[in-house]
Amino acid sequence: MDWFTAPDYWLSRLILQRALAGLYFVAFLAAALQFRALLGERGMLPVPRFVARVPFRRAPSLFQLHCSDRFFACCAWTGCAVAVALAAGLDSRLPLWGGMLLWLVPWLLYLSIVNVGQTWYGFGWESLLLEVGFLAVFLGNDEVAPPVVVLFLLRWILFRVEFGAGLIKMRGDACWRKLTCLDHHHETQPMPGPLSWWFHHLPRPLHRVEVAANHVTQLVVPFLLFTPQPIATTAAALMIVTQLWLVLSGNFAWLNWITMVLALSAVRLRGDPPALPDAPLWYEVLVLTVAALLLGLSHRPVRNLLSRRQIMNRSFDPLHLVNTYGAFGSVSRIRYEVVVEGTADDVPRGDSEWREYEFRGKPGDPRHWPRQFAPYHLRLDWMMWFAALSPAYAESWFGTLVERLLENDEATLGLLRRSPFPADAPPRYVRARLFRYRYTTWRELRATGACWERTFVREYLPPTRLIGVARPR
Repeated sequence: MDWFTAPDYWLSRLILQRALAGLYFVAFLAAALQFRALLGERGMLPVPRFVARVPFRRAPSLFQLHCSDRFFACCAWTGCAVAVALAAGLDSRLPLWGGMLLWLVPWLLYLSIVNVGQTWYGFGWESLLLEVGFLAVFLGNDEVAPPVVVLFLLRWILFRVEFGAGLIKMRGDACWRKLTCLDHHHETQPMPGPLSWWFHHLPRPLHRVEVAANHVTQLVVPFLLFTPQPIATTAAALMIVTQLWLVLSGNFAWLNWITMVLALSAVRLRGDPPALPDAPLWYEVLVLTVAALLLGLSHRPVRNLLSRRQIMNRSFDPLHLVNTYGAFGSVSRIRYEVVVEGTADDVPRGDSEWREYEFRGKPGDPRHWPRQFAPYHLRLDWMMWFAALSPAYAESWFGTLVERLLENDEATLGLLRRSPFPADAPPRYVRARLFRYRYTTWRELRATGACWERTFVREYLPPTRLIGVARPR
């Protein structure tokens, strides 16, 4: 079938696949390095406890069949190895069916992790990576040109990502309609980056331009993805530029990066395509069958997009095949942070020395400038941002976090930037306090060198011993 493939997109497919393999590697690396403290047998939300109460049909996962820290580590590091092999182009050296099976491996492994990841994996970019990763199985390799229908479905995902985010903003917070959200967003976003302070202090008229340009990119440009070339390429390029702007302004894990990867499905790059044979019949039948399935499942996200009660970042099936997306339907005006401290005193008193735990990414010491971590995802740091919004977000895991700090648990301390206590002398008590954070002004920055100024708000967790850990309030 001449209409089945698009040889002009072979270079775009090549870059898309290699970039997606790189994101797979980042995702598996984060899982390998963080799972023991978050999901391990002694983690804050242990996987064995989860699979004991949730049936396979609701959360299909390899860990429903066998669950141990060693097996989880094996799966995560295997995912890293396969991702490296895919980034190096091993799929192109295999037969078409072999390349497809190789792409299926990281999808199955990451699906297994996400489906038992609970709160730590409740982010929209987890489902997005799985949805894109599933389609990548059917993109083909050097034995066949990219199938038109798969390129269309990748653009369809990109459309839902961008248009869904645009609609949730217009329906959600009034500041998006008033073009004022960026007066606050760079300061209150979950994890600021090294340039976020500077973005916050841009002139307010420029913030209005940023918001207006965002609305155009998310509400108008997505429709141009389905137009003829070179309009579709121009639309994708505008989305890529917008995502690069967001990469500079904050740490959003791999959300921006995978959106740029998706945009490559609409980019027709110059270059003479190699002579590729016709696609085998079995491959055409398989791709068309999968496409029909995914289009049929798309009625749920379409209905959600059209609904006045639009929800964001929701999976409609346990395989995460077709999902709904969105981000920052509301923007906080004030930034709160939970500061965790410990003391070695046998009995905490008013003059006790409380030492602060330092996290890798979330604001803590006002003098510590934020660092760039994305596309790597610091899951505990992100959830600490939610915990500051409401203790309800932390109810299931914060108490265990405190217990592990009181034990000087090695895996948990590995999630932090620094512990104020030596390995052989854990704290006797741990407490948490809520602070209001704001960016310093230009004058304050020059005078103090601190990018943050913080003010005590209230006690978040009273001083707690290893016996009888309290709950945040």
